[in-house]
Amino acid sequence: MAVSNSLTNRNQQQKFSVAIQSDGYKRLINNTLGDPKRAAGFVTAITSAVSINPSLQECDASTILSAGLLGETLQLSPSPQLGQYYLVPFNDRKRGCKVAQFQLGYKGYIQLAIRSGQYKKLNALAIKEGELIRYDALNEEIEVQLIEDDSEREKAPTVGYYAMFEYLNGFKKTLYWSKEKMVAHAETYSQGYKARKGYTFWEKDFDSMAIKTMLRQLISKWGVMSIDFQKAYEADMGVIDSNGHVSYVDNIDSSGHGDVVGDHVAAVEVDSDESAEDPGKNNANAVQQALFG
Repeated sequence: MAVSNSLTNRNQQQKFSVAIQSDGYKRLINNTLGDPKRAAGFVTAITSAVSINPSLQECDASTILSAGLLGETLQLSPSPQLGQYYLVPFNDRKRGCKVAQFQLGYKGYIQLAIRSGQYKKLNALAIKEGELIRYDALNEEIEVQLIEDDSEREKAPTVGYYAMFEYLNGFKKTLYWSKEKMVAHAETYSQGYKARKGYTFWEKDFDSMAIKTMLRQLISKWGVMSIDFQKAYEADMGVIDSNGHVSYVDNIDSSGHGDVVGDHVAAVEVDSDESAEDPGKNNANAVQQALFG
């Protein structure tokens, strides 16, 4: 969702709680959503999400609103507890201010996939030590014996990640990555994780990040993607500017976070100069292809 340049300039230095109450932002929200009740609900939800995150309160208000409106049009909640999408603050040194990044949680991916009405089954999970019996990549056959005790399984080391879907028409697709492959993937696309900076979601909740990566890999290559799903996919982990343009940075990662560590998201603040180059200079689809395969 684009926010006009005039509104951006006027409200850039204002805190979001002030900017969201301006007449210009109110008109924009009402015009975008069309329903006054829905607009009021959106303002309440987005204001609440921002209020619990001190770093997010310091972000350029237009980037918060643009990301929030995208989430709202996708009918996803900004609540960190629900884990559908997140507003993640980071320092954009090129712009000289903090901006908010739109990040889709793995639960958001699942929601959007379900709404397509095409999936009979959709699953992704971490495979624990001792559970994997065999995986035949050629025939996409996997044999697993899950640890039955939940507490014991939770404590067991993760050795890999599995994702699958089945369409209503019977078409199936499965994918399995070893833990080593996932670590290599994260280190390739997240400079922060590679340097073990301590702030990345990969370090805070590796398994959840990995699950989102598996869903992205599986659905983007072989799954049905609705128009809404495509919009979310292309904007995921991007900053939406006043013109609606999405630019990508290597903050959390460039391979999709999972359920962005719920409560911890409020404490995350990332530097944009961690990225070796600005992927936003390239075509959005090319960037997504380079980052996610």
